[in-house]
Amino acid sequence: MATNNNPEDDNSGAYDSGHIKVLKGLEAVRTRPGMYIGDTDDEQGSGLHHMIAEVVHNSVDEALVGYCDKIVVELCEDGSVKVSDDGRGIPIDVHEEEGVPAAELIMTVLHAGGKFNQNAYKVSGGLHGVGVSVVNALSDWLKLEVKRDGQCYTQMYERGEPGEPVIVPADTENEGTGTMVQFLASDSVFSHINYSRKTVIKNLRELAFLNRGIHIHFIDSRDHNDYFSEDYHYEGGVSEFVVFLNESKTELHEDVISVSGEQDGISFELAMQWTSAYQEHIFCYTNNIPQPDGGTHLSALKTSLTRTINKYASDVMKNKQVIQGDDVREGLTAVLSIKMADPKFSSQTKAKLVSSEVKKGIEGGVCDHLLHYLEEKPKIADIIIKKIEEAARARDAARKARDLSRKSDQIGLDVKLSSKLSPCQEKDPSKIEVCIVEGDSAGGSAKQGRDRRFQAILPLRGKILNVEKARYDKVLSSEQIATLIMALGCGVGKEEYDPDKLRYHKVIIMTDADVDGAHIRTLLLTFFYRQMPEILERGHIYIAQPPLYRLRKGKSDCYLKDDDALYDFLLNDVMQKGSLGVGKETVATGQALKEIVIAYHHAKDAVTRRYPQLPYALFLAMMQCRKLSIDDFESEGVLKSYCKLYNAQAEGLFEGQNKAEAHVRSGMIEVDYIQANGEKTQFIIDMAFVRSSIYASIGGISKVCGPIFAQSEGQDVQVDIVIDATTHTVSRVDDLVVYVMNCARKGYTLQRYKGLGEMDAEQLWETTLDPDVRTLVQVTIEDAIEADRLFSMLMGDVVEPRKEFIEKNALMAENVDA
Repeated sequence: MATNNNPEDDNSGAYDSGHIKVLKGLEAVRTRPGMYIGDTDDEQGSGLHHMIAEVVHNSVDEALVGYCDKIVVELCEDGSVKVSDDGRGIPIDVHEEEGVPAAELIMTVLHAGGKFNQNAYKVSGGLHGVGVSVVNALSDWLKLEVKRDGQCYTQMYERGEPGEPVIVPADTENEGTGTMVQFLASDSVFSHINYSRKTVIKNLRELAFLNRGIHIHFIDSRDHNDYFSEDYHYEGGVSEFVVFLNESKTELHEDVISVSGEQDGISFELAMQWTSAYQEHIFCYTNNIPQPDGGTHLSALKTSLTRTINKYASDVMKNKQVIQGDDVREGLTAVLSIKMADPKFSSQTKAKLVSSEVKKGIEGGVCDHLLHYLEEKPKIADIIIKKIEEAARARDAARKARDLSRKSDQIGLDVKLSSKLSPCQEKDPSKIEVCIVEGDSAGGSAKQGRDRRFQAILPLRGKILNVEKARYDKVLSSEQIATLIMALGCGVGKEEYDPDKLRYHKVIIMTDADVDGAHIRTLLLTFFYRQMPEILERGHIYIAQPPLYRLRKGKSDCYLKDDDALYDFLLNDVMQKGSLGVGKETVATGQALKEIVIAYHHAKDAVTRRYPQLPYALFLAMMQCRKLSIDDFESEGVLKSYCKLYNAQAEGLFEGQNKAEAHVRSGMIEVDYIQANGEKTQFIIDMAFVRSSIYASIGGISKVCGPIFAQSEGQDVQVDIVIDATTHTVSRVDDLVVYVMNCARKGYTLQRYKGLGEMDAEQLWETTLDPDVRTLVQVTIEDAIEADRLFSMLMGDVVEPRKEFIEKNALMAENVDA
């Protein structure tokens, strides 16, 4: 009988030394990458972006000890990332104990680095010496380039394994010093290699704020048509960071209060500014690493703020009102950055600092400096104290409101809630959902059409309170919000709120697909973000995607969520029977013909939503003109040539005596649309328009239609469209599209829903409530700082930043319901 010596093939249940596997070197990293780099499969690419952070932090650590001024980060066309600095350069001499160059040791051995003693780095973000070696292990290839001693040393690695030894290029001399690391993350480790420009910018900008004076240059050269380059350099450090965070808020005092100090080798920088907002925002960092869960440095800051404000209010203003910490921090924006050797964190993620030695320096420094500041500037002090007193009165009013509601028995609360909420039968929060429905009409259909076993329905009438502009006591007094809070069951406010008590693990916002519906959706998201942020962070909030169209043929119904789905459905059948020809040559069939029609509609929808007063033919004339670039606006001659071509293409496109004329003025193109009665409407083609999604959509139709409808010696081309053996001749793309869509719609009845209330119970179930067919969008927060800035900008009381945002992004907007 044969003996099985392979433990992996042994199914007997035996467990001995043969089952123990030892992972050596970087093999452990490749086997369990999540232990070292975070999630490698999430859509946000947290682990992927952490690869960049590990390399960049090495360069920043060089800056912390004064040897690096500039860091360059580039997302390259081939999908790799290049990080270079002008630091000292990784040592390349042979390590005495290991017998290999120090650079190779750092790149290939875990827990090898210069941060285990304080000779090379007194302060660093890295603690464990695993960063760049992990990046090496999880990359298909990595290139290391070191400049030292007038020479350039390079080495290539494949999946963590070194190639040729570190070499010195022959007869090459290099000025300066520095390190360059370029790596291609492995697609066998990561589910996608798609870096988010927004995420990279956020991380680099943050590092530039936290390290006063450092220059970080970011380049995104992945797409030649979307090349991006930007510098991040802030001499103001964390004070400038606070100004950035408060751009869309009303500051109570112009100057940012700045405090810095050092004690026992621990240095800290604090910048803070009170605003008229009702939320506090304090961001803490240790050695450039954020601590979203706070820790000892945050506790020390809160304690010292409360103590100082109470002392000033009682000694100087003779205030007898009880001021609590929450009152002091209402509307406060603060950034606290500490630098220390060997910090201690609660976990490998470094989300919470537990080093107790930081307390003494922060508490003493903040108390002394803030008290001195308030005494020196009594007018500002008076504004801050009044803000805090108002917060205390509002807190007291909110407490009384809660006490009053507690006196009502639970039966009374249940009766009040039952008049609004239609509960479900299941009680397990993980198995049930609540649909927040816009309006009583849609709410009635939803109640009848739902599955009562796991779906609860909560109708909300009209628009809820904008909590961005309301203090907590006013929030509690809103009947709609009170109903919402009762339905969710997790309370609200620091004393009552407990996200673990959330009754439904799916909270679905179900509003109409129009402007009012979008506004209600935004108000609800603002409420959740400001009052119940954890349920957003945990992924409990979803947005329903109800259909926009119902298509009926005979007794069969088909529901389509948007215009794209409608065009796709209608064209699928007719395109199989259609072809497009010029003379005897067939130029498009099937999918190519379908792309022409869809490109036309995309462009027309974008243009008519943004410029409803102008004929689409005005923009259609651009189809035969070459694509403009940003650089073209630097040459008046180029713009004049474009205008000449545009005017030739526009001739004959308009009905009657209407016409269009383009001309150059002040570095941009003005297009005048002149009607037969002499009325003139002007349209501007400038750099903002060329960057817009509207111009991109015009480029899309130009790409697929331009060659087909090109004029020959000034004569319109004759294009034959054949569908079901019937030939129809057109000379313009708009005539082609009208004919094709008329053929596609034959036999169908089309209904466009204005709102959920137009659907009956059965239709609402079939389209929006049935888990097997519906589409839900989960709401997540990728960047808390950017989310806070956007909510403050769009929902706050400062008009100018919101106006600038709308003006800057109006042409980029898509899916805007006019």
